[in-house]
Amino acid sequence: MRTHLPELRAAAQRIGRRRFLTVAGAAAALAFSTHLPAAGAAAAAELEARRITTNPFTLGVASGDPLPESVLLWTRLAPDPYAPDGGLPAERVEVEWELAYDERFLFVVKRGTATAHPEFHHTVHVEVPGLLSERPYYYRFRTGTWISPVGRTRTAPGVYSSQLSFAAVACQAYFDGYYTAYRHVAGEAVDFVLHLGDYIYEYPVDAAGGHRRYTDRQLPAHFNRETVTLEDYRLRYALYKSDPDLRAAHAAHPFVVTWDDHETENNYAGAVPENDVPPEEFLLRRAAAYRAYWENLPLGAPQQPQGPDMRLYRRLRFGSLAQFDILDTRQYRSNQAYGDGWQTPGPESEDPARTMTGAEQERWLIDGWKGSRAVWNVVPQQVVFARRRNVPSADHKLSMDAWDGYPASRKRLLDGAQAAGLTNLMVLSGDAHVGYAFDLKADFDDPASRTVGTEIAATSLTSGRDGVDRPDNWASLTQANPHMKFYNGRRGYTVVALGPSQARITFRTVSAVTTPTGTLGTAATFVTSADSPGLQPA
Repeated sequence: MRTHLPELRAAAQRIGRRRFLTVAGAAAALAFSTHLPAAGAAAAAELEARRITTNPFTLGVASGDPLPESVLLWTRLAPDPYAPDGGLPAERVEVEWELAYDERFLFVVKRGTATAHPEFHHTVHVEVPGLLSERPYYYRFRTGTWISPVGRTRTAPGVYSSQLSFAAVACQAYFDGYYTAYRHVAGEAVDFVLHLGDYIYEYPVDAAGGHRRYTDRQLPAHFNRETVTLEDYRLRYALYKSDPDLRAAHAAHPFVVTWDDHETENNYAGAVPENDVPPEEFLLRRAAAYRAYWENLPLGAPQQPQGPDMRLYRRLRFGSLAQFDILDTRQYRSNQAYGDGWQTPGPESEDPARTMTGAEQERWLIDGWKGSRAVWNVVPQQVVFARRRNVPSADHKLSMDAWDGYPASRKRLLDGAQAAGLTNLMVLSGDAHVGYAFDLKADFDDPASRTVGTEIAATSLTSGRDGVDRPDNWASLTQANPHMKFYNGRRGYTVVALGPSQARITFRTVSAVTTPTGTLGTAATFVTSADSPGLQPA
């Protein structure tokens, strides 16, 4: 980890190691190192909105976590998004919001005001209650003479719905390509977008990497370093959200989000960093990363982090059709076995005490399945769940960062699903930068064993650059894993349509992301039944 700002270590030393390794200690260290007011400090002065002389809505609008009677709206005020302060002084700004039945706002159904606090980088999170279920709404923000772009959102169904569709996306490295896929996601007729992680990457973005995108100026030098501090993470979100195709997707659909590793640091595991740094230093970094994540995405008050901890796993219900149990497989996991990477499995990786989710989240998930009456039980999470051998021989290796590095944890979940009587389990994953479709088996060593669910892995939006339809390891991977029904290495996204008895899964791919002229195609389509899991080509 880079330590280009000395206040990282100074904060940890000031707070003290023992006290730092608590939520309160890390929160205090974060406030110290980033010059944020501590709890109980005097509130910032209020900035008169009319004094904002440049458009503050440069990063667009967003909505998220739709419920039957409410939606969550988001925006950020940033007249100069590439500046550390966003172009605003450290003062509060009052922001008006409106929600209407129509995009011309002739029929406004809700309106109110919210405060953009400098402590939260002038982001705004508004939960709007008292809405009708399963219908679209349009929203916008206003401050002074400035009006935001119009966003479209949609509430979840109340009791019953016969159809639900969403686009699953993941892994959008800014420096690897254009967000062409997002342009097409914005035009999809889906109810929401499910983001499976790696919304940003912590790696440096040099001036050339930014200049070839949709900007007419070189990027400031502060982007050309790894994200470590709160300022670093905030600036990286501003860079990513400056992309017009990403903003268009957010404005077109509500997002349901979860993170993977790069929102903080590559392949971190709980409180264990990728590199050899003191734990108190990494937890300060994690606190900064979690705070910036919450600030910049449409998440509500229950997800607001406390120091280095953030309760991101949560449950969304879409009538009687679907229950979504959104997992966090980074914050609570055991450290990767055998030093991470692709390794030969053994006693260390197969230790029953190892966990991917932590005990509390595991119980929450299994208990939620016991009470579910949904047609579909969907589990959005980060890394490949099914077993994935690299070669079809006894000397195969497995990914220690995926669920293959935590097989006992995976078995507990599959046993819990069976005990709950689920016949309709669908796991969604990202991370791998390829599109996969798996049948989940009761015994992965026996291809003839019972199929207990399906897994859909969304490819990356850009990460890995253009990719190919059949990567070099296509033959060995498909032969080694007979439960793998699809493998494609192009960039894109996946559309899932859930019906009362059948789900339809469509893998959309983009011909290229290293140029802005990539074209969209369909790589494959599968169906699976709610009462008889198993993927069949459509």
